[in-house]
Amino acid sequence: MDKRKPKKVFIQGAIPPEKIATSVANHQSKSNIGAHSIFLGQIRADEVDGKTVTAIDYTAYEEMAENVFHQIREATFAKFDITCAHVYHSLGKVNVGELCLFVFTSSAHRKIAIEATNFLVEEIKAKVPVFGKEIFEDETHQWKVNK
Repeated sequence: MDKRKPKKVFIQGAIPPEKIATSVANHQSKSNIGAHSIFLGQIRADEVDGKTVTAIDYTAYEEMAENVFHQIREATFAKFDITCAHVYHSLGKVNVGELCLFVFTSSAHRKIAIEATNFLVEEIKAKVPVFGKEIFEDETHQWKVNK
């Protein structure tokens, strides 16, 4: 198997919904694909100690994080019979209701695509050094803890 070159994962600010439509459209010509699976992470208006989250400001040591994303992507290709795997994550401020994570896999069959997407999302949440600062309505903040 050829070694895939690392793909750029980070997008400044929210992920525009148009990016998802374009990604799907770009795969229509690939006749060996029978299924796509997509995960979209969206900012919630969580309530913490009586204050409501209005945005999350994401930061990362980009080079290190991009390397971890690449390792996870390679592990996904090794574990699942998928055709494509795309991952995009926001950096900077993302408001409530906006998208911050876009994971998109393609395969000949739906079960494999769904399992690969789930694997990618769980590995990203567990291993990628991306940090989110929850910003509250009163402009105070706290560092987000992944659950």
